[in-house]
Amino acid sequence: MLTLEMIQEAQTALRGIARRTPLDPASKIAENLYIKSENLQQTGAFKIRGAYNKIRSLTPAEAAKGVIACSAGNHAQGIALSATMQGIKSIICMPAGAPISKVEATKKYGAEVVLVPGVYDDAAREAARLAAEEGYTFAHPFNDDYVMAGQGTIGLEILEQLPEVEQVVCPIGGGGLISGIALAIKSLKPECRVIGVQAATVPSMAVSVQAGKVTTVPDGDTIADGIHVLTPGDKTFDMVSKYVDEVVTVTEDEIAAAILTLMEGQKTVAEGAGATTVAACLFGKVDISEKKTVCVVSGGNVDVTTLNRIITKGLTKTGRLVELSTKVVDKPGSLIQLLQVISDCGANILNVTHAREAKVSDVGACLVTMTLETRNEEHVEKIKVAMQNKGYSLL
Repeated sequence: MLTLEMIQEAQTALRGIARRTPLDPASKIAENLYIKSENLQQTGAFKIRGAYNKIRSLTPAEAAKGVIACSAGNHAQGIALSATMQGIKSIICMPAGAPISKVEATKKYGAEVVLVPGVYDDAAREAARLAAEEGYTFAHPFNDDYVMAGQGTIGLEILEQLPEVEQVVCPIGGGGLISGIALAIKSLKPECRVIGVQAATVPSMAVSVQAGKVTTVPDGDTIADGIHVLTPGDKTFDMVSKYVDEVVTVTEDEIAAAILTLMEGQKTVAEGAGATTVAACLFGKVDISEKKTVCVVSGGNVDVTTLNRIITKGLTKTGRLVELSTKVVDKPGSLIQLLQVISDCGANILNVTHAREAKVSDVGACLVTMTLETRNEEHVEKIKVAMQNKGYSLL
């Protein structure tokens, strides 16, 4: 059973292994907001803490056989590096759809990678099968006391770096990170609130807490691959039920907007899972108006091949990018007149499509679709009103 003493022991063992990551104010994003930057941790995510603590607990016989784990990427890298540092063989089962950057990084840290069709839960079943067949020790990514203890060292650091903290917001996938942090925080400062955040498309812990039992949710798509877990652990469910004050969810658009906000306001690159905490604060899921709030940005291993799409989604969510369509009369000068309206509103035109043969157009009319760079949602509304006042109907 996880205890505060285990977390304190892990903190001692991790000295010189895991970095003491910065905890900085994020006043450009919001008042009372602070960022605990685990994206600056070794391997780019918090997972090295729990992974190393688990690996160091192996007996000589277990170490000789090797260790196996399942992960969407961050736990994989943590186990791979920790095992390599201690001269232990590691095998990692990863979902076939895991970001390529995380797969390659795991290999570079010295692990043998087995790609498994499906999601995390499928990779977990394959890892359990191989562990039974080959005698490997299974290093669970969240439902393990040693792993939770390692992650809990973040809670100790938060209290040391910001003793006046009143609220800690933490991502939840399987629940290992928040379990360790919540136990540390509640043991030493019980009045401090601890809030978990999940992607709304795969809210396994939120649903489980509501149901009062571990519950599996249907699969869904999310850019927060690090918390794409359909069934939380029984140990982590018990810890969350006991020590976490609330679990909230955020949408994909909100996560994307938070990634963009962190890049612009904090000069921080966060992956989807890491940005969920900031998303919850930005979009009113967590009230930070009166409490000093620490958001744990759990990782920064975002796949650069998808970053452009994430930024575009974030710009759209915050009213910085909009696509508008309307009809114009098919005669010389009509398009220029429309574009002049947009120019007078101060929007930057990124792209214009002028389609004479569009099916939705009337005879003698053309469909014009514009992609505009705008300031915010209010600016978008101003443009729409200006167009309508000039007789343009929005489609």
